[in-house]
Amino acid sequence: MGLAAVLAVVTISLAITGQLGLYINPDSTWFAVSMAVLVLVGTIASFALPLGAEADHGHDHGSGPAPDAQDGTQDHDHHAPHPVAVAATLVGGVAASGVVVLTLVLPPASLSAELAMSRDVGATPLFGGADTIQLASTGDTASFGVGEWATVFATATNPDAFDGDAVELTGFVTPGEDGSFDLTRLVITHCVIDAQPASLPVMAADGAPSTGQWVTITGTVRSSSDGRLVVDAAAVAEISEPEDPYEY
Repeated sequence: MGLAAVLAVVTISLAITGQLGLYINPDSTWFAVSMAVLVLVGTIASFALPLGAEADHGHDHGSGPAPDAQDGTQDHDHHAPHPVAVAATLVGGVAASGVVVLTLVLPPASLSAELAMSRDVGATPLFGGADTIQLASTGDTASFGVGEWATVFATATNPDAFDGDAVELTGFVTPGEDGSFDLTRLVITHCVIDAQPASLPVMAADGAPSTGQWVTITGTVRSSSDGRLVVDAAAVAEISEPEDPYEY
């Protein structure tokens, strides 16, 4: 209960400071905070339980234990715990304690560019549904982030329809192909465990910034001779990591 209470306090503190979004989708903040409050209420309520009360089955055993009808031995309700159960409890306790200690010691931080590259499986995940494709086909792409454009780049059946679309996008730099670099953003559905990288190929006259550098790119979408879409960057401005580094 103590470990759970510590995690609950950390969760609420991150929510108050606006840093819980580094770990979960902001839409889920209300649920995480509600569960944290529930844990704290349960922790406080647990102090009302007298020590040893959890072992009381509520039976009236009379003046003493009765002998077993067949072998004459005493019938005991309590047995020594199995060694495997003891070992599992110890391992679980150590693991849970380690998680809590790391939570308290390590400062809140976003996932790294190296992790994004390690999760790149070579195929572009789709970060938008039919509504994204519909908006793209009508040219209503002003609100698109890296994730939505990655879906368009991966599914466009008529790349020329997007040639000349203006974009202003923010992300971090990852290695690309053929003299380009990729503008990458991690897209989260529920929490950082399911984070997936969305990347767009970028052509820039001044070359590629260093891997992991956050940049804001202003430019246009271009359809190459082989039917691929790329971002032709007119300006690449290096920036600090934004307060909200993910897309959702």
